[in-house]
Amino acid sequence: MKRYFIDLSFDGTNYHGWQIQPNGMSVQERLQQALSTILRADIEVTGAGRTDAGVHARQMVAHFDVEQPLDAHQLAYKLNRFLPRDISVATIWEVPDDIHARFSATARTYHYYIHTSKNPFLRHFSFEIHYDLDFQKMNEAAATLLEYDDFAAFCKSHTDVKTTLCKVSRAEWVQVSDHQWYFVITANRFLRNMVRAVTGTLIDVGRGRISVDDFRVIVESRRRTDAGESMPPHALFLESVSYDNLRPLQK
Repeated sequence: MKRYFIDLSFDGTNYHGWQIQPNGMSVQERLQQALSTILRADIEVTGAGRTDAGVHARQMVAHFDVEQPLDAHQLAYKLNRFLPRDISVATIWEVPDDIHARFSATARTYHYYIHTSKNPFLRHFSFEIHYDLDFQKMNEAAATLLEYDDFAAFCKSHTDVKTTLCKVSRAEWVQVSDHQWYFVITANRFLRNMVRAVTGTLIDVGRGRISVDDFRVIVESRRRTDAGESMPPHALFLESVSYDNLRPLQK
């Protein structure tokens, strides 16, 4: 059995997230359909993680197994011809069969984009803010995330997660222009809805609704009801997935 990694990106607007859902089309299902058709076999794809409905990925990594070796470059070309325009395959490469797209990943990075001036060209991929924000305070609060490892306060209620422990290695607001910012957060894993809940709570800090100390109290409370509202999904991107010492197998 041969294992291959796929590096892909997608506009999640028209999908019910990455993972196959009973109530609508997902990116995973669309990719599996395309692979199965091209390879004339039932192909199952495993992704590096889940994204919610409407969330995008600048880089998603997935793996699939086939019995015989294949021309990865040619398969990537065929997939891009077959897949809809909102899903793009960057590259496909063979990896050792003990490397797993999800469990071997060491870090994931998300960006949440906002803009503070009306801009028709940003509206589909960035959230428009109509109030002043104190980004210095927001960054002070964001920095405290690196001191904690339990993020139950930002986990969607009634999910079947076994643990709410995560290790955040980066969390800060980055200015792109006078009217554009994004929140970047990197961790070894993320809870469902975590990034959007963290972002919403940080915006409460920026609006002066809560203080940096209040933000700490919210994290330590471990109660989702204490945190801020989740931000809309359209401005959230899975930016990258990282693996340690992962190299393609030699041909």
